[in-house]
Amino acid sequence: MSAVAVDDEVLARARQVAAGVRDPEMPMLTLLDLGVLRDVARGDDGRVRVTITPTYSGCPVMATMRDDLLHALADAGLDADVTVSLRPAWSSDWITDEGRRALRQHGISPPAAAPQGPVLLQLLAPSRALTCPQCGSSRTELTSAFGPTACTALYRCTTCREPFQHVKEI
Repeated sequence: MSAVAVDDEVLARARQVAAGVRDPEMPMLTLLDLGVLRDVARGDDGRVRVTITPTYSGCPVMATMRDDLLHALADAGLDADVTVSLRPAWSSDWITDEGRRALRQHGISPPAAAPQGPVLLQLLAPSRALTCPQCGSSRTELTSAFGPTACTALYRCTTCREPFQHVKEI
């Protein structure tokens, strides 16, 4: 595609399209809700430039996220580049309130506030005070430090006995 300078209307449409792209691992969230979509701007070459930040530096779905963004923008008739930025590092605090609501609605415990300052490295999974997204009980137990995705852990509610995922605080 040839580079064509984008005007404000095209840039606004690009932002709207990019904001609607869903996370491939947790499709109840858009990349905007997850906080992965950092910026949609006009690049130095005048094209649309989308910046995303991985939840982990080794996040296995970054290529899929990038491709999904490029396809969605191309389907909307927009020529764009996607840049992956590792700085600043993603934080679970970047998950929007709408994203947290969507997680809860789908039975996934959203993260609490991310730890601040130096974080003590531990060999054992950290103990978290969670609320079951199914029944609201605080009587939960960790069953696995890793869930279906690296950014989640598996818990079980000892009141309703339902298993659930928890998005880790980072």
